[in-house]
Amino acid sequence: MSRILCLSCQRPEKACICDFTTDIANDIHVVVLQHPSEVSQTKGTVALLAKSLRSCQVLVGENFSENEEFLRVQEQYQAILLYPGEHARVLNSENISQLIGSTAGYGQSQSKLKDNDKLATKKAICLVVLDGTWKKAYRMFMLSKNIQLLPQVCLPDELANSGQYLIRKVAKNNALSSLEASCYALALLEEESDSFKISPDNAGKYQPLLNKFLQFNQFQLSFRPEH
Repeated sequence: MSRILCLSCQRPEKACICDFTTDIANDIHVVVLQHPSEVSQTKGTVALLAKSLRSCQVLVGENFSENEEFLRVQEQYQAILLYPGEHARVLNSENISQLIGSTAGYGQSQSKLKDNDKLATKKAICLVVLDGTWKKAYRMFMLSKNIQLLPQVCLPDELANSGQYLIRKVAKNNALSSLEASCYALALLEEESDSFKISPDNAGKYQPLLNKFLQFNQFQLSFRPEH
């Protein structure tokens, strides 16, 4: 007998995640590049993120160098990559304005920068997130030459080490899920006042989704035999 699926999240009714979504009008568009192995991962958080953010798209693949949808994203937006690489800049109130201004022409020669600067700075910012294990995200990064050329940003240590992803083994303790990382990055990028400090307990308008994420953790844990 086939299982009855929720019409909204397409999961079995017993495992429906709709109660854990929250409607958020994010100002900065989010593009999640998802490894194929994550698509059917019930413990993954991208489905919850994508159903909650009004401006979010998920592209599945491993090499995005010639991915037409992602190339269109790059034409439309000034993309920045949330990735703790060697050249990543920490997102904080001091350097966000400088970062956004300097993304125009990132990776280009100075001569090209002068020609393209006015055009590039007119583009809206979008946040690109790699969804996969650390090993698979690194493989996606190394295979996709266009991703390597994006400006890289990372979260402050206080946020980067505050993960509450309890339902899945991760590479290090307190590592963030894709949902948590995206919420904190958006909160920092969209921060309207220098007096408001983003913290693990206060992510502005994204805090309700992080609260729902904690409930989602407990919901998933309830399916384990010991519960």
